[in-house]
Amino acid sequence: MIASPRLAQFGEQAAQGMQLLFLKFGRDDESQSDELGVEYSSKIGYDASQMADFFQTLQREQEKSAAQPVPDFLSTHPNPADRYNRVHQLADQWKQQNGNPQNLKINRDQYLRLIDGIVYGEDPRQGFVENNAFYHPELKFRFPVPSGWKHQNTPQQFQMADPAGKALMMLALAPGASLDEAAQAMVKQFSLQPTDSRRTTVNGFPALAFVADQVQQDPQTGQSVAGVRAQVYLIQDGKTIYALLGAAAPADFPAYQPTFSSTMEGFARLTEPDKLNRQPEHVRIKTLKLRSSLSQALKTNGVPEARLEEMAILNGMQLNEQVNAGSLIKVVGK
Repeated sequence: MIASPRLAQFGEQAAQGMQLLFLKFGRDDESQSDELGVEYSSKIGYDASQMADFFQTLQREQEKSAAQPVPDFLSTHPNPADRYNRVHQLADQWKQQNGNPQNLKINRDQYLRLIDGIVYGEDPRQGFVENNAFYHPELKFRFPVPSGWKHQNTPQQFQMADPAGKALMMLALAPGASLDEAAQAMVKQFSLQPTDSRRTTVNGFPALAFVADQVQQDPQTGQSVAGVRAQVYLIQDGKTIYALLGAAAPADFPAYQPTFSSTMEGFARLTEPDKLNRQPEHVRIKTLKLRSSLSQALKTNGVPEARLEEMAILNGMQLNEQVNAGSLIKVVGK
């Protein structure tokens, strides 16, 4: 909607229509993946009925979430409870059609030992938000995040959006060996026409800042119109050039430009040791010494009360479920 004024005028209706159009495709795709998952895992000797338990985990996670559940017909995936029943049905059908084999594998312990030590949740080394700031320990930079703005971090870029939906910002790596080359690449990539450009420094980093319009042709009048106005800061850190871009409709741009500028001019070297040394949590596999409830086993292995249900879901078990001595369970720690 921001990139194309021709679509923006129908933005709300188009967004809803496209979502509904692709929902059935998504549900059909997931249903087929369940069928193929049962077929493939059964053919190589695994008990596919065990696969169904994962959907109970999904359902418990969904119920734990504060978000309101959506109706099945508006869900991008089939209901987890429906998938649980469906996978059990498919697994039973496969067994009946293939002589009810008795030696199907589960290999739970072998699997758990293989995942011992994997990162749990998002890796803060790849960037995290805390106290209205984005920190990147690996690349050693930080900048403020506007209060209340939504944000999303991906390997390619960090995105921020005004909750009102009228402006967005993003940070990404810019191509080019110099600020001028990076500016030319940005102008070409986004079809921008700069209206103002200046060299500056941002907390010691060489930078190039400019305002630009993304000009497109109005399909009805044939005249050129400014669909989006953007503020761009290109900031150089050694051989790396970062692009910070803020965009809004021309009518809204003056109201958002101070926010764009304060965020981009807040780009700085990250020096705080507690941020630079932030480490992710890891899954740790523990062998139980005594028979007990899962709840007691988790507490014995250092899980605090507030995280007991989370760890039960992670293990696909209930807190009151009995676990034997010698059993393996998952816990989370640094």
